[in-house]
Amino acid sequence: MSNIDLIIKNANIITVDENNTRAGSLAVMNGRIKKIWTQPEPPLHEVDLASSTKTLDLQGKTLMPGFIDTHNHLLMYAQFRKQANCSTPPNKNISDILQRVKELADKTSEGEWVMGWGYDDTLLEEKRHPTREELDNIAPNHPVFLRHISVHFAVANSKALELAGVNEETPDPKGGHFGRNENGKLDGVLHELPALDPVQAIIPDPSVDDLAALIGEASQDYLAQGITTSSDAGVGLDQGKVELEAHIKASANGDNPLRMRLMILHHLLSEQGPFHKYSAQKLDEEIKQRTNGKATLDSAKHFQDGSIQGMTGALRKPYHNDSNVYGELLNDQEDFNDEVQNLHERGFRVTIHGNGDRAIGSILDAYENALKIAPRTDHRHRIEHVQTATPDDLDRFKRLDVAASFFINHVYYWGDRHKNIFLGPERSERINPLADASERKLLYTLHSDCPITPISPIFSIWAAVNRVTREGHVLGKDQRISLEKALRTMTIDGAKLNFDEKNTGSIEVGKLADFVVLEADLYEIDPIEIKDVRILATFIGGKEIYHKI
Repeated sequence: MSNIDLIIKNANIITVDENNTRAGSLAVMNGRIKKIWTQPEPPLHEVDLASSTKTLDLQGKTLMPGFIDTHNHLLMYAQFRKQANCSTPPNKNISDILQRVKELADKTSEGEWVMGWGYDDTLLEEKRHPTREELDNIAPNHPVFLRHISVHFAVANSKALELAGVNEETPDPKGGHFGRNENGKLDGVLHELPALDPVQAIIPDPSVDDLAALIGEASQDYLAQGITTSSDAGVGLDQGKVELEAHIKASANGDNPLRMRLMILHHLLSEQGPFHKYSAQKLDEEIKQRTNGKATLDSAKHFQDGSIQGMTGALRKPYHNDSNVYGELLNDQEDFNDEVQNLHERGFRVTIHGNGDRAIGSILDAYENALKIAPRTDHRHRIEHVQTATPDDLDRFKRLDVAASFFINHVYYWGDRHKNIFLGPERSERINPLADASERKLLYTLHSDCPITPISPIFSIWAAVNRVTREGHVLGKDQRISLEKALRTMTIDGAKLNFDEKNTGSIEVGKLADFVVLEADLYEIDPIEIKDVRILATFIGGKEIYHKI
């Protein structure tokens, strides 16, 4: 006879089931929920206990399903943690950034790469990117590469550009360009991913072992935020197949205890990629087999535009601050349709980055084309970020059964600048149109896009409920959603987006015992205080993986 492994009692359990019921205690056996009781003291005669059964008295604390973040970049975050922090705050100006980069360069052997991340030209006092000349001055004997907070831009010094073979005669790549100063000379700023590629291609790749260890370290930060299932939204983005190998190793050896879902970059699945002959089923089975089920394939990942704050998000109407700029689609529609169709017919769920409404429309065109040629039910194809989707776009989401993952944190971190600079008052009110998506009963989730913004489901919930900007304004009052819906987007709706609603996302008998313990009941506090609620513990499969002392 099987015995109960864990009893949790005296808990305020928010189940997030269909009726949003409450409970007081539960029992876990073999990593799954065996019993749930409404009363805080469970009738233990209903289950089989053993001397090894653990009992946890939560003393009234709140227990919820573990959070599901459906779009972040765990591996990228893991690497950024070891680089120079160029973000604002703490840096106020370019001199501050240069000082941090110099400090790292002084500790780095001559000739080795110096890396930094997170600078935001729109928040710096100078309102511009650093330049290659400035980097040359503080680190002349190192190749230097600093990544913008959006990840869609970077700045490199002269040595890095030289090693990459980028010179004054190098043509701009499609979908990006090399920045130039007033004299027409390269200034070191790289605009959009195709322009970053030549430099990133020659940065030495860390070993799989090193990357796996970094993933393990970074996963602890995710666990501390109550995350139990995480989707890395760009496996292969910077270093190709080695990133997949690192994720597999980190999951297989236990460095990373999270339930991982992996979005594989489309170029790894293309004719020139290592998985060009793979079906989705074959790749999924291989990942599961090599990780003992701890990681799984999520989707094929693609891009169709850049970022709004970089003015590379593809809009139907021009940018508020420059009537000549509309942004740019990264792929010609015909080729884009063909690639999406190929992935669709190989069984992949397709996930595509789309910030601007013109890009969103293009992505929907590609999905509609694929579904017309090869109809498929319950495909759950996705669009990521969905910053500026119009009501007509959302109607097409519904008709095509396309899901969305909204980058809700944008409202706080960039909302004021979208209103004043990039989109103007009218369009900025509708960024991340969650209420419109709810009205249409679309399947959607929220995400952090970490390291673009800090990893925190609690913060994303707060942002969706309040829509408060950094300067304290409410942006898009009519697009706020209820706390209940916001919680569901980070739990059961995430499970549905992951095709895993039978196992995760709510506290119900038979589901995996993935939990988060909160210091307060989010329903009982002022909504503006939600972001300050602390995570006390995180459980995966009934085992306490994180505990705040």
